[in-house]
Amino acid sequence: MRITVHAGLVSAQAWGPGAEWAVDVVPRWLGADDRPEGFAAHLHPLVDRLHRSSPWLRIGSTGRVWDALLPGVLEQKVTGIEAHRTWKQLLQLAGEPAPGPAPAGMRVVPPAERVRAVTDWEWHRCGLDGARRRALLAVAGVASRLECDDHTDCEDLRRRLRSVPGIGVWTAAEVAQRAIGCPDQVSTGDYHLKNLVGWSLAGRKTDDAGMLELLEPWRGHRQRVVRLLGVGGTMPPKRGPRMAPTDYRRF
Repeated sequence: MRITVHAGLVSAQAWGPGAEWAVDVVPRWLGADDRPEGFAAHLHPLVDRLHRSSPWLRIGSTGRVWDALLPGVLEQKVTGIEAHRTWKQLLQLAGEPAPGPAPAGMRVVPPAERVRAVTDWEWHRCGLDGARRRALLAVAGVASRLECDDHTDCEDLRRRLRSVPGIGVWTAAEVAQRAIGCPDQVSTGDYHLKNLVGWSLAGRKTDDAGMLELLEPWRGHRQRVVRLLGVGGTMPPKRGPRMAPTDYRRF
């Protein structure tokens, strides 16, 4: 897919299987179905300022659970560096070259069947530990039953995802946000998010319960607040050594 914007006009071109479908859903990807009406940004001066200065921010939805679930599992309980490295290795191993005039090296997300065919030693070469590997194989086995065409309700999708071994509240929330575009879903269990919210809104670190309490005035749009804080919020000062990435390929 290639999306370009010129003079306020959005143009989309697509190649390969599913190209016609992809072009049709571009508005949804870009947040055309998002409804920010009723969002009380004025309840906090920072949120109000960010909302006014970021009129482009829309919560889009891809309509593709598997495409969000695969990287979501890879991001479980590791640093971003580790997750991105493993994602790149898996795409190089199992992803087909993108069709059309794509940049060199671009790969498409491998289907669930291809992921299930990856051997243990190939997983190890990608740097994926046993817990995430088991979770990924579990969701790959039921991927077709989780797609959004059948489940457009955020809570229903989260419930179905959490019924799969290895999928907890954080992964279920992240997938629901990306695939369905839930404006209220918050990723509890995130290592950094609670402190971004706490420091931005109250000037202090907090835990998940404290984060949800701070976001409660915006119930119905809590993910919208999180997205805005991701644009212009602040994190607490960093003290001490940073978390070191673990290279599972060495084990």
